[in-house]
Amino acid sequence: MDISEFGKIDSGELAHIYSICNKNGAKLSVTDLGATIVGLEVPDKNGNMRDVILGYDNAKEYQSHTFYFGACIGRNANRINKAVVELDNEKVSLEVNDNDNNLHSGTHGFHNVLWGVCSPEPNSIALTYLSKDGEQDFPGNMETKVTYTLTDDNELIIHYEAVSDKTTVANFTNHSYFNLNGHDSGNVYDQELMIKAQAYTPVIDAKAIPTGEIQSVEGTPFDFRDYKKIGLDIEADNTQIKYGNGFDHNFALDKNGHEMTLAGSARSAESGIQMDVYTDCVGMQFYSGNFIEKHQGKSGAMYDFRNGFCLETQYFPNAVSEPKFESPVINPGEKYDSITKYSFSLFI
Repeated sequence: MDISEFGKIDSGELAHIYSICNKNGAKLSVTDLGATIVGLEVPDKNGNMRDVILGYDNAKEYQSHTFYFGACIGRNANRINKAVVELDNEKVSLEVNDNDNNLHSGTHGFHNVLWGVCSPEPNSIALTYLSKDGEQDFPGNMETKVTYTLTDDNELIIHYEAVSDKTTVANFTNHSYFNLNGHDSGNVYDQELMIKAQAYTPVIDAKAIPTGEIQSVEGTPFDFRDYKKIGLDIEADNTQIKYGNGFDHNFALDKNGHEMTLAGSARSAESGIQMDVYTDCVGMQFYSGNFIEKHQGKSGAMYDFRNGFCLETQYFPNAVSEPKFESPVINPGEKYDSITKYSFSLFI
């Protein structure tokens, strides 16, 4: 494992970057700021390495932007309506940071704190963080751990663990933006996506809170049951597409309970890279990078509108307040334990 300085953050503390390689030459880089994935290099069809994750060259840049590139999101991923939750029959007011809602736990979410790093292993990086009672306005002291493992089969495995001493919310995800042609290769329109979901959760309006319905994808732009290009329906004359300025919706994955199953797959004919996503989560947010603004990223790359896509495994958005959805609330002493795997291979 290589460890190097990644620059000072707003608090004056020094962030670091940790990198591991597997026997195939694939490389994973993670910073302790936000337990954030900074880079992931995987082989393409010609044997060349391509970094398939958008990011920045130093910690300060991560704090200067609000796109959540590569970040670990918690305690709650996605949106909470009106930034209010009810826990143990008491209403808890959260930070309003997205229209009238709370998004990704606010400005003091896991993405914007410095994590501790456990004794490094040859093929994994484990980071820990104590989220104190009242932090992000959520109750409970929450002991949190996220472990990133890079296997010799070119799999990135993310293991989330947490326990709290009070009833609270536990719904973590990773917010990496993928581009299977390389982080610096432009838009993702020609890359193909398949999602193992017969249904999705439509939203009320552009504020992106679900209606509570679980609606069939049949006959809609949200039908990704077979591979299709991301750009095919991204400008469709469809109310839901217009609300999200493209795709920014949760899919109800085809599964029973929380068994580990295939959630979806993306692939690029240009690079030959395929990425399969496996998870024990019930939902996955597909976000097509609709709000990326033109700016400079890592290694001098210029990022712009829809230059990356996210596949965020999660509980459904606003699940803490929507009785029709499975709840992300955990009780005191109850362990939150979730795994998502991004498996990289080549296709012909």
